[in-house]
Amino acid sequence: MSENGRLAVRKTYKLFIGGAFPRSESGRSYAVTSSKGDFLANASRASRKDARDAVVAARKAFPGWSAATAYNRGQILYRIAEMLEGRRAQFAGEVAEADGVSARKAGELVDAAVDRLVWYAGWSDKIGALRGAANPVAGPYFNLSTAEPSGVIAVIAPPMGPLLGLVSVIAPVIVTGNTCVVVASERAPLPSITLAEVLATSDLPAGVVNVLTGPTAELAPWLAAHMDVNGIDLTGCPPDLALTCEREAAENLKRVLRPAEESWLAEPRLDRMTTFLETKTVWHPIGI
Repeated sequence: MSENGRLAVRKTYKLFIGGAFPRSESGRSYAVTSSKGDFLANASRASRKDARDAVVAARKAFPGWSAATAYNRGQILYRIAEMLEGRRAQFAGEVAEADGVSARKAGELVDAAVDRLVWYAGWSDKIGALRGAANPVAGPYFNLSTAEPSGVIAVIAPPMGPLLGLVSVIAPVIVTGNTCVVVASERAPLPSITLAEVLATSDLPAGVVNVLTGPTAELAPWLAAHMDVNGIDLTGCPPDLALTCEREAAENLKRVLRPAEESWLAEPRLDRMTTFLETKTVWHPIGI
């Protein structure tokens, strides 16, 4: 209750699927608290049905997003960075409450998230040259290798670094033409849905990024086993859950990025982009 006696409106954060903000079809939610244990808001608790809907939305968005030029995808990531910076104060407040850091430190983490988006935006039209090649062959042929996105990627966001960590796992997936279904940090999901509000009002097509909130242990294995998911980033999975997800993912030979200890303030890794790229090689006779 505020000083003037008015009751504050307690917000229930919704999911982000196909460019819209639906409630969980199960009607479930859970309380989100600050690092000090104070109530912040309610977050939707996604179900398997919500996860299926998110995969459908990501698959629907994939043809258009993967066909966009690399330059255009870079422009859109840069636009997201612009809009994120425009809401810096709101994000800094959410990061400070989630991680228990000072306002100054929270602002620095938001700035780092903006810079991370710009960094990946700059790689949009360069990663293809890094992964592609004109291959020497014995015969009258051109042999060219090009990089292509894998498809729909499930991303288990890290529990720590609710904004910078989140941006660091989403940006490399989408800048290369993939679409994704993200399981937000169960501990601190609010920056994820606030970021979804930024995505929804940017130039990013609906369905390219879909955000689910709720228990990682409930959602991750099901996404790993989903036959229409082409890869999974297990960054936010504890070791025992990651092993379960790897076993489930083996059913249709998904590309898997295993969890590893890393500092989100360190230099970004190129393998976050290359892991979810396929290499297509084309042979063409010379002179035809």
